[in-house]
Amino acid sequence: MVELQAAWLDSIFHALGDATRRQMLRELAGGERTVGQLAEPFAISFQGASKHIKVLEHAGLIRREVRGRTHLCRLAPGPLASAHQWLSFYEHFWTEHLDLLERLLRQDARKPPMPKDMPRKSRTSNKTSKKAFARKRGRK
Repeated sequence: MVELQAAWLDSIFHALGDATRRQMLRELAGGERTVGQLAEPFAISFQGASKHIKVLEHAGLIRREVRGRTHLCRLAPGPLASAHQWLSFYEHFWTEHLDLLERLLRQDARKPPMPKDMPRKSRTSNKTSKKAFARKRGRK
């Protein structure tokens, strides 16, 4: 079941990974279109558009109906809902992490700035402490 769902999500995201196919879906959100109408904005052939449409069909994102010589396509929104549900998990993840980052940045902004004349640790003192630590452990 998990592998089947993973393969289905892979095909959905593969289909959505192409700008031409995303634009075709956007067009189909406004109603059914012929393959020729979907191909027109991209200056691609009927065959080129048909290849994109097959990818969208394979992902379940569109349905194609043949009426005589005319191929009509319409949006099938179900798989988009599944992809949205999958992405929602990561939206929650990032929202939590970005909220935490915001809190930390606000806390940091409230701290008084460090005086410029305050001495900072020099690199040599850090090297010295590393040598001292190594000596304690029996290394040179």
